[in-house]
Amino acid sequence: MSKPEPDENDALIARNKRARHDYEILETWEAGLVLTGTEVKALRDGRAQIGDAYAIVKDGEVWLLNAHIAPYDKGNIWNHEPTRSRKLLMHAKEIKQLIGAVERKGLTIVALELYFKRGRAKVRIGLARGKQLHDKRADLKAKDDAREMQRALRTR
Repeated sequence: MSKPEPDENDALIARNKRARHDYEILETWEAGLVLTGTEVKALRDGRAQIGDAYAIVKDGEVWLLNAHIAPYDKGNIWNHEPTRSRKLLMHAKEIKQLIGAVERKGLTIVALELYFKRGRAKVRIGLARGKQLHDKRADLKAKDDAREMQRALRTR
């Protein structure tokens, strides 16, 4: 079950641009994050990177790994570890779908976007299959062809 893309009211914090280049995204979900106070403040400052972030399913729970949220400047001794594992909040039915999909060969869960929705931090995760080099080249060629067609239509 795919969720709609974030609308203009949602504050985008970070986007994983390489994910759509390196992977074929089959399905997407929106999940909440379990965060500490200093993590939320750092996110409000826009200090996050999810370029290497991915999710795993362990013991019936989904965990986000390698998402880097920089330490909060005024956090002193209560500051968080930047790349700690963070639990994702999803419905049990969605987790079961993920478990079934990840067990299939070659599929992984990657983080696509990190944003605030109505004051709550959310992450959009996608079920992905890795692209081969020729797939990436074909996508780039199709993108270039579409750009050339648009350019030709504009000049007419």
